[in-house]
Amino acid sequence: MKQKVIVVGAGFAGIHLARNLDQDLFDVLLIDKLNHHQFQPLFYQVAAAQIEPSSISFPIRHIFKTQANVQIRMAEVLEINPNQKTITTDIGTFDFDILAIAIGCTTNFFGNSNIEKYALKLKSSSEAIAVRHRILETFEKLLSADESEKEALQNLVIVGAGPTGVELAGAFAEIKSNILSKDYHGADFSNFKITLIEGSPNTLNNMSDTAKKASRQYLQQMGIAIIPNTFVKDYNGTELFLNNDTIIKTKIVIWAAGVIGNTINGIPKHLITSGNRIKVDRYNQVLNLDGIYAIGDISYMESPLYPKGHPQVANVAINQAKLLSKNLKLKQNQKTLKTFEYHDLGSMATIGRNKAVVDFPFFHFKGYVAWLIWMFLHLMLILSVKNKIIIFVNWAWSYLTKDSSHRLIYKM
Repeated sequence: MKQKVIVVGAGFAGIHLARNLDQDLFDVLLIDKLNHHQFQPLFYQVAAAQIEPSSISFPIRHIFKTQANVQIRMAEVLEINPNQKTITTDIGTFDFDILAIAIGCTTNFFGNSNIEKYALKLKSSSEAIAVRHRILETFEKLLSADESEKEALQNLVIVGAGPTGVELAGAFAEIKSNILSKDYHGADFSNFKITLIEGSPNTLNNMSDTAKKASRQYLQQMGIAIIPNTFVKDYNGTELFLNNDTIIKTKIVIWAAGVIGNTINGIPKHLITSGNRIKVDRYNQVLNLDGIYAIGDISYMESPLYPKGHPQVANVAINQAKLLSKNLKLKQNQKTLKTFEYHDLGSMATIGRNKAVVDFPFFHFKGYVAWLIWMFLHLMLILSVKNKIIIFVNWAWSYLTKDSSHRLIYKM
């Protein structure tokens, strides 16, 4: 008899687990609040009007159209009941033999409600579209704004100089350099300023020295102001207050300063660690909860190579999902399970046209070749061949013309 597996979350971890589970051994119920999987690494390109959200969004039902053992429900999970082995959702209660929690992360505002209220974030396609609209509307408002309003409209601030912040800053700098003068004839955008604020001493602080130095150099060459070793204290929608007593007038703040795990009721509090991550063993089973697993960004696993938990990146989520699918089959067949360990193959970030940095385990490099590698590897991660082609065509067109045709503002 097949076991009932419920997978909560259709991110990288949830999708790859459901795809790889043995169809002869498991019936799968995949639950997500959305009806589509989103390719998060390219949200910044949606925000910068380089690609459309449909290019990086994949209907879940289409992904599993050939897998009859996978059922899909668009719902929100309200609570897990470990003892009863049921989950409660806003459309009903479901029982399970095996539960996999893959609910991922959301933006971390570090408890500041004002920043959460007024700043823009970038953790979904809809939020990326909201960023795009705000930027494009700001360009329109600048054409007729009073002098007293212009300063706040002319300052775009990005908080957090990790890959997302750096990639956003580079993309908006290229819009300023290559597009604004063509779209807005006679308008002067020379005073439009892009500022990148970072709490650590460096951009891409978790990457190699080569990446840190190169990314900073690229950003400065593109005219981006970098403020390192600085934290944001507050934001009221017009003024951004920094811990060095500086006040920046700005109507646009994009918050890319960290993530925190999404919460789910029913997991004992002592199993929740910093960043809302769920403690798991080397097989991704939640500690002391039989048949309940956590994978991807939400899981916290200590291992010899990562005694403080694995990095919250797509490759970890995908590899955990694939191994869990194998282990569940091994367990069904009463065979020895395999422990998880992540072997980091590298990290990368792109700063703009022909500008990227790549860290491989024993080799770090930058520039045009790094940019080509970044594009190739991201294309390979896209789920469908159709979307790979669409994105490649968009990138090729943008490269040849230094332009894109996605600068649309949708009004509701």
